[in-house]
Amino acid sequence: MNKNINLLADSIGKVIVGKNDTIIKLISALLCEGHVLLEDVPGVGKTQLITALSRSIGGSFNRIQLTPDVMPSDIAGFTMLDAGSGEFVYRDGAVMCNFLLADEINRASPKVQSALLEAMEERQISLDGVTHALPKPFLVMATQNPVETYGTFHLPEAQMDRFFMKLSMGYPTAEEEVRILERTEMKNPILNIDAPVMTVEDVTFMQEEVKKVRVTDQIKDYIVSIVASTRGDRNTLLGISPRGSIALYKAAKAFAYIYEREYVTPDDVKLAAVPVLAHRIILSPQGKTEFVTNEAYISARVDSCPVPSMGGK
Repeated sequence: MNKNINLLADSIGKVIVGKNDTIIKLISALLCEGHVLLEDVPGVGKTQLITALSRSIGGSFNRIQLTPDVMPSDIAGFTMLDAGSGEFVYRDGAVMCNFLLADEINRASPKVQSALLEAMEERQISLDGVTHALPKPFLVMATQNPVETYGTFHLPEAQMDRFFMKLSMGYPTAEEEVRILERTEMKNPILNIDAPVMTVEDVTFMQEEVKKVRVTDQIKDYIVSIVASTRGDRNTLLGISPRGSIALYKAAKAFAYIYEREYVTPDDVKLAAVPVLAHRIILSPQGKTEFVTNEAYISARVDSCPVPSMGGK
């Protein structure tokens, strides 16, 4: 594994117990300048995960608890008249940071969801004719509870599609939970990270390095064949758009970089497929009966597509 990635994962691992797979996927999204939707039950460490990431990198961190009374200006900021200068001054919103935890995004009104997702997509805020660029790197980790639906606003598929990855931490094993008890006995585990292990400049450098990873024509065809197999399939009502192909392409390059390769392999594509693609489809009634979950369907699609050889251009 890349030594910087290993250093970052180890730092986050001082706080988060036994979720190395989730940590690596979160880091891969960061390397691709993508945003993450973390769908999980309360209390499994979602807040600690993004806090540990920001503390390990030394970037600025904001958290906003999304409720129906949150306004778009809480997200994007606002301009107000300065009494001293007589000029309008921009006041930062929650998105003016490197790492933003948008807690329970499905409890925010559709207008607030749109304001947040627009900032995620454009990476800038435009207010009163003035554009304010967001810091780099900029990563949003939005959370939602998969069980409780009372008082929530469903995220439309077009908005779901704008999340680079959808992850889930899941419950710890019994052994891991014992370690969690021991870590929390005397202090908040986040204090185990006493200093950043890298800077935001290191992250932006790695983001540029990921773009240099080579992808053969065969791997490109493999990515497209996986995505195309979801379109017009009787098991889906909505297949994956080209945005999904682009995301899978980028994620595969990130995994290659993480594991210190200058080129993408089919295994990189397979590793990225479920977290990158599963939230971008809608299963038909038949698909739900046969596969139950989107993740199982995507895994089946990956298995059904012929794996390319590593030779050629």
